Amino acid sequence: MHRETLSIDGRDVPVQIAWTATTEPRPAGLDALFGLERLVLHKGKPSGADRLTITPDQAQARTGTADVVVDFTSAVRDPNSSARLYLRPLFNGAAGENAALAAVLGGDLPVIEIVNEIDGAVLDRGHPSAEIATGLSGGLETIMARTLTMVAAILSGRPRIVPQLARPARSGNGRGPAAYVARGLAVSIAKEIYRLCCYAPHWHVGWRFNDGAGVWQTGDLSGPTWNVLGDPGNHFYADPFPITWQGRTFVFFEDLDHRVGKGIISAIEFGDTGPVGDVVPVLEEPWHLSYPFLIEDDAELCMIPESSLHGDVALYKCVRFPDKWERHATLLSGLEIADATITRHNGLNYLFGAWRDGTGGYSDSLAIYYADHLLGPWTPHASNPVMIDRASTRPAGNFVTIDGKLWRPVQDCADGYGAALALAEIVELSPTTFKQIVRHSLKPGPLWPGRKLHTLNRCGRLEVIDGSRVQPKTRAFAAKFPSAVLPPRTSPHTA
Repeated sequence: MHRETLSIDGRDVPVQIAWTATTEPRPAGLDALFGLERLVLHKGKPSGADRLTITPDQAQARTGTADVVVDFTSAVRDPNSSARLYLRPLFNGAAGENAALAAVLGGDLPVIEIVNEIDGAVLDRGHPSAEIATGLSGGLETIMARTLTMVAAILSGRPRIVPQLARPARSGNGRGPAAYVARGLAVSIAKEIYRLCCYAPHWHVGWRFNDGAGVWQTGDLSGPTWNVLGDPGNHFYADPFPITWQGRTFVFFEDLDHRVGKGIISAIEFGDTGPVGDVVPVLEEPWHLSYPFLIEDDAELCMIPESSLHGDVALYKCVRFPDKWERHATLLSGLEIADATITRHNGLNYLFGAWRDGTGGYSDSLAIYYADHLLGPWTPHASNPVMIDRASTRPAGNFVTIDGKLWRPVQDCADGYGAALALAEIVELSPTTFKQIVRHSLKPGPLWPGRKLHTLNRCGRLEVIDGSRVQPKTRAFAAKFPSAVLPPRTSPHTA
């Protein structure tokens, strides 16, 4: 039996790891297929699906003296165990690695539940996102990463909020491992060819003036025609945030140069009929920036751009509008928090963000922090991460209050990162509680050209969204395959 110490919320907890044989051997040939994926998809690097080397003296299950047991097998619970918690991860309702594998082969990642088998209570529930789930081995690795996130949260003693998921797992026709891996390799090769020919992904910003009911009131994209903010082709624009400040209206957004692969924050002014002048770079750091969330504090304009790759949440103050900003404070540090978005509710500031604990997807775990003042100190919500759900976690724009009710747009990543939007009503929010209900879902379609949709904001008459399209790297490709390109609808100001 292997023994080591695990640090949970600053406490060193002794852990025993017992290996046991199960009646569910891996399907024949699976290890060879994992080896092929490691070679082709992971460039020879190890993955979480690699088989462990276990010595005979380790292959003994001893749970009788453990205070808490986490059983990842499908075996019957040890009758000799006196544990106060006997945790069993379930994948779409079934236990064991093969249950997780079956879900991936069925075409989706499973809903994960952590059950206490002593009383049958579901202690946590989540649905992971698949941004890093490359191949069969990547799918299993992502599933286990989020399983461990939930187990660690339970073992920390923090109260858990068991959510009702916005969208259930899809059921599909399971393929055999060989067919699944073969298809995955073919898709990976196709993606590499696509990246050679096109900039991927290529986001673009949509805008319109709307004197009537907007997206928040209608729950869809109907209304005036959406226009597309023109870009130079080798840059993409995403995450638009509009604001009127000092009598002028600007839209701030992520501006990523495909040739460099790093985002900065840029802005463009809007007049009564649309964009005015050129796109202006306003904030750049050595690291990637995106999602320029804007907030007013004590008559000063502040920006909190996403800098999760730098491991912090930083606040910048505007010293000259719109193009000069200075870093003023670090709100949170040592954390991967994406798309930080703040609202004030019942006398407190609440910061929402997509949280990542070093592995797993980037869009499935919601963390909330609260503070009396914008500059903090910021305290974590009692139940962080408060929710794991790829369809309703990641922020997608400013909070909105309608008829006294607090709402937030969220990214629906059930069909991939940034694939759709949802509008969620927050029905409970305090330092110890949280509950939201998704009321509307918005997907790309005839009203908005492109394959994705992942930000929604409004400032007065001006509504903005974003999406993605195919963007060839060369004019020759565009001329040869014109049907591959979705032409944006532009106004005279964006030609």
